[in-house]
Amino acid sequence: MKYWLSICFAVILVLPAQAQLTTNGSFVRDNYQKTEYKVAMRDGTKLHTTVYAPKDASATNQYPFLMQRTCYSVAPYGPDAYPAQLGPSETLMRNKFIFVYQDVRGRWNSEGTWTNMTPNLPDPPAATAKKGRKAAAATSSTAGAPDESSDTYDTIEWLLKNVPNNNGRVGQWGISYPGFYTAASLPDAHPALKAASPQAPVSDFFFDDFHHNGAFIQAYLFTFPVFGIQHPEPTTKAWYNDGFIQTGTKDGFQFQYDLGPLKNVDKYYKDNFYWQETVNHPNYDEFWHKRSIIPALKNVRPAVMTVGGWFDAEDLYGPLTIYKTIEKNNPNTYNTLVMGPFGHGRWSRETGHTLHSNVYFGDSIATFYQRNIEAKFFNHFLKSAGDGKTGESTSGLPEAYLFNTGRNEWRQFDKWPAADAQTKQYFLNANGSLANAGGTGFSEFVSDPMKPVPYTEDNTTTSGFTPFNYMSEDQRFAGRRPDVLTFQTDVLTEDLTLGGEIMAKLKVSTTGTDADWVVKLIDVYPPDEPNHAYMPNKNITLGNYQQMVRSEVMRGRFRNSFEKPEPFKSGEVTDVNFRLQDVLHTFKKGHRMMIQVQSTWFPLIDRNPQTYVDNIYKADEKDFRKATHRVYDNSVIEVQVLK
Repeated sequence: MKYWLSICFAVILVLPAQAQLTTNGSFVRDNYQKTEYKVAMRDGTKLHTTVYAPKDASATNQYPFLMQRTCYSVAPYGPDAYPAQLGPSETLMRNKFIFVYQDVRGRWNSEGTWTNMTPNLPDPPAATAKKGRKAAAATSSTAGAPDESSDTYDTIEWLLKNVPNNNGRVGQWGISYPGFYTAASLPDAHPALKAASPQAPVSDFFFDDFHHNGAFIQAYLFTFPVFGIQHPEPTTKAWYNDGFIQTGTKDGFQFQYDLGPLKNVDKYYKDNFYWQETVNHPNYDEFWHKRSIIPALKNVRPAVMTVGGWFDAEDLYGPLTIYKTIEKNNPNTYNTLVMGPFGHGRWSRETGHTLHSNVYFGDSIATFYQRNIEAKFFNHFLKSAGDGKTGESTSGLPEAYLFNTGRNEWRQFDKWPAADAQTKQYFLNANGSLANAGGTGFSEFVSDPMKPVPYTEDNTTTSGFTPFNYMSEDQRFAGRRPDVLTFQTDVLTEDLTLGGEIMAKLKVSTTGTDADWVVKLIDVYPPDEPNHAYMPNKNITLGNYQQMVRSEVMRGRFRNSFEKPEPFKSGEVTDVNFRLQDVLHTFKKGHRMMIQVQSTWFPLIDRNPQTYVDNIYKADEKDFRKATHRVYDNSVIEVQVLK
């Protein structure tokens, strides 16, 4: 299992574009010259940096840089070892750039100490007076403590001076954690950084990847060796394989359940520093605050294209939040958002028929994105005018290029959320209706943490490195349980397009003192819906299919503050408000819109004891108790509707 997890993680999260074979496997070797460097940062730490320069580069034929910084390895190592592909796509590889790959500090073949998420640190006053700490790097090796922003700055400065035949422009991209490094390049950016594309970027580990609204994503449990084990010196071999948990089964649900309370994970991860940090920081304290890139996204000068997938089970919060934050803080910056019908990073390689779980969205959608959106962005800002007019016409790329996952078509917006979106409320009525008005009653269910609601009925996916398919899976298995509430509209007589933000505004009570609240937005297909030609699971019928469109969890103790949790008062009606991530989805005529509400979602999230304890990571078996939860009829789901 160790080997499989390592390879799986590399293919899905690390360098997905490089895992994609080109039509001519020798293209990279025939057209690029590889050179490996040790690039010194301002504190003397040397980072392994691989440069692939076009062989036809010259003083009269200069190329821009296109760089990826990663904690997942820039393999293959060695001057004569070439990958099958370079860059974000084959299109850009054939367009030719000086491609740069760098192991970040403390990872793989680079020196230094590894720290999860070290975004832009505040400038000391003296450095600010000298036009910023990053700029001071050219003359000082002591201008503030290093972080990923300064390491990016220092790397660009070195590349411009030491790699010949460059045109003085730099672009950066990365998917997942490398997406974070791309976002971290933006504050106090080097003047030569002209274009950056954070793709599925990690932004804040308390809200995406390892947590959602403070609830621990237990499905990530197997990833901790990658993030929580140091290596003593630069290496080209994976040093963390011995840290992987040996489950002895492919049934991840049962293994996670048999673990019992999270405190029992210590027998596997006692020496894993990131697990211990997670356990000891259950609330949104300074430890997490200083690891968030969001507050640092000010003074952003490079052009930005943030990319995400509507069905990204790992990083959906990141791209939407980074885009909106840059838009708010930097109104004059070229800033665009792209969201496609993809799981995590799947826009980086073409699959032909584009599916997520059992849902088919069309053909060659990744290729469309690569050629008509991504390549246009980088070619314009790195090779052409760079004036923001990125198309053949004067309009260029739109503010937002988003895929409607109900109509299966791309839409362009000049603002997101759209200026003409109308806010509408749907009430959760005790009779099971999702209606325009609420009643005076309530719905209730018994939540038993010892019999949690599964997040998927596909056990083959529960022992993988991270979840994937559940984001669009059929929810009939959940909706038929007594501990899952369902509310749905009448059959729609016309199309209904939700486009924008979603808020859950719940009025709830519990007989316990803590509870999680899970809300799922679901598209219910008509009974006679035919199966499409590419069904991956022949045992599934699309008639009455309950496609999950969006979902989110709120750990109830954080309903008023992520920094200062508080218990529920047993039996007291309480507001629990939280945002589901954005959506662009048309519920077609003949379909229904459904909301499901539940309190367990295992093992996607850890089990809440439903008895308030200071730290759930340290809860005992005795703390886990049944509780009766009520959802009152004046609870609403607030959506934005497009005409």
